[in-house]
Amino acid sequence: MKILIVEDDKAMADIERDFLEMNGFEVEHESDGIKGMECALKGGFNLILLDLMLPGKDGWEICRQIRSKIDVPILMVTARVEDIDKVRGFGLGADDYISKPFSPTELVARVKAHIARYERLKSGGAKDSAAAPDAEIDLGYLKINPSARRVYAFDKEVVLTNKEYELLYFLISNAENVFSKEQLYNRIWGEDMYGDIKTVTVHIKRLREKTEKDPINPLHIQTVWGAGYRFNV
Repeated sequence: MKILIVEDDKAMADIERDFLEMNGFEVEHESDGIKGMECALKGGFNLILLDLMLPGKDGWEICRQIRSKIDVPILMVTARVEDIDKVRGFGLGADDYISKPFSPTELVARVKAHIARYERLKSGGAKDSAAAPDAEIDLGYLKINPSARRVYAFDKEVVLTNKEYELLYFLISNAENVFSKEQLYNRIWGEDMYGDIKTVTVHIKRLREKTEKDPINPLHIQTVWGAGYRFNV
């Protein structure tokens, strides 16, 4: 397993590298934002540890660029703790967010959990789910091909991250049932995750933007006020 650390604080990067290598990971480090993004886009990494405040290019822009081109777990590591920063990071495609200072053992635990979760999703073995049926789901302008894990809206393929796809597929597979944010978080991100439940709201917003005719007044992915979300067919 190979990890890319994009961090301009050498002392912090050395701590991250030491603990990750002690746990069997191969680690590559870049201290500059532009070089870090270029390295990430070459691929070959199982997870990226991404600082926010970097010289050359900040972590938000790097996250946006990475997420638009490749699918890899991104764990943001930063001294900024404001909720708006977390929401922005999740909105750009970050998988998790850990604030400095942190326990190195917690960091390693999060890295392992995200990689394991990603591998389960890539193999089609999402938690508590049976093998996906091959039959295409046709909802008019929205179509899903479970065997290929592809989604089409308005006859154009929609690029979704693994978690976006899993969230959409789970809601469709349980259409008309209402799920709270906590239930969706546990089902899609896993009970062993350390992230922020706000990521559910952000992912719902992104799914609406990608799949709904009118994201402000969604036809399918509906909010049930005070209860959660449901998929309306």
